[in-house]
Amino acid sequence: MSTSAAVVSGAGVGPSKASPRDLFITALAPMVWGSTYLVTTEFLPADRPLLAATVRALPAGIVLMLVTRTWPRGSWWFKAAALGALNIGLFFFLLFFTAYQLPGGLAALVMSIQPLFVLFLGVLLLGERIRKAHIIACAVGAAGVGLLVLRSDATLTLVGVLAGMAAALSMAAGIVLTKRWGRPDGVGLLGFTGLQLAMGGVMLLPVTLVVEGLPASITVPNLVGFAYLSVIGALAAYAVWFRGIQRLPTMVVSFLGFLSPLVATVLGFVFLGESLSGWQIVGAVLVLGAVGLVQGPGAVAGRHLPAEAEVLS
Repeated sequence: MSTSAAVVSGAGVGPSKASPRDLFITALAPMVWGSTYLVTTEFLPADRPLLAATVRALPAGIVLMLVTRTWPRGSWWFKAAALGALNIGLFFFLLFFTAYQLPGGLAALVMSIQPLFVLFLGVLLLGERIRKAHIIACAVGAAGVGLLVLRSDATLTLVGVLAGMAAALSMAAGIVLTKRWGRPDGVGLLGFTGLQLAMGGVMLLPVTLVVEGLPASITVPNLVGFAYLSVIGALAAYAVWFRGIQRLPTMVVSFLGFLSPLVATVLGFVFLGESLSGWQIVGAVLVLGAVGLVQGPGAVAGRHLPAEAEVLS
């Protein structure tokens, strides 16, 4: 068992409060992902979720694997494939598919069920306990997201809702299994990130070519959108996200995901001229309150990382 895997098993390690520095760095990932809805609708080719997911993951993953010279070995062929599917391949497809099927606000609202999935998977796979603060935070966070993003004229589609829930479950399982398995011995953070991005991208590539094919033409805005999602939305964001999963309790990481719809709302207000109502401001306060609630005394079961696990290279 690797050092990081031993750490997350929780053996002989007591509770701790998440450090502000780790919280801030990890929060950058969902804040970046909050721009996904804007980039998808304004820059990417229409109705091509598989292409968007593949281009986002595969180039960044290959570059990171080549630069860090990271390759899966032994049982990590299976683990890397599983994490690549849950965190990247399957999740990316479902995320973009949901964004195309539902308005951005409804997609974010459906995805807000993700911390609840993390809560129960944490009990099953990490031996964590369900605390009252977790349940309250799930309800407060979902209510906040609802007020933040829901519009009276928004319409639900069954396939969009199911895709969003499946995306939330995929992300939740990825968080919990990343925490449980840690990183392979001798593999740094960037190599670990590249491994998952490449695995997920390789899974998506043949499906993309068969189902969607390549677009007849690619515009400059398309290229800008793809580059942003690959370099910033995948390579950089997932590196800090996996770092956060290693260092922070799973529920804290999970609730940071609520920052995505918050950022999406702000970007819509700033760049798309969308209105910002008083209820949305209340929703933003509730979202931030839910994030803070899971960090209160006794609300999280954090784990200290030993010096060996602090090394990121």
